[in-house]
Amino acid sequence: MKINADRASGLFFLFFGLALYWFIIPTFVEQVEGGWVHPDTVPNAVAIVLSLCGALLILRPTKHHTQEASEFVRAGLYFGLLMVALVLLGRFGFVYIAPIIALVIMLLIGERRPFWLVCGVVGMPGAIWFLVVQVLDRALP
Repeated sequence: MKINADRASGLFFLFFGLALYWFIIPTFVEQVEGGWVHPDTVPNAVAIVLSLCGALLILRPTKHHTQEASEFVRAGLYFGLLMVALVLLGRFGFVYIAPIIALVIMLLIGERRPFWLVCGVVGMPGAIWFLVVQVLDRALP
């Protein structure tokens, strides 16, 4: 089996998902009493999906060619933006920062239609806030 970028990234995600499931999530997610959804349910599901997708990528790599360097720069820009968003979320809170970050990301990917901008800036953060705070009875930063 020849190692290429897909298999290398698949191997990374396989081991990262397993590390999340077996070590990171049990260590850093505290158990609480009450509620009908355990705090580790969603993170564990994501870790399992990451591992399965990584294994699938190892077994069946794609046949596409390497992207241009500008695509990697753009991905780095998004990663940097998300890092700034995490810092701002901790400082100012989800309610104030999430709509701004959603707007910036939507504008960066080229979305200009008013309906979808409103859905992404108001609807999605509102839905996330409702599900986490009201339904799951958990606090957002």
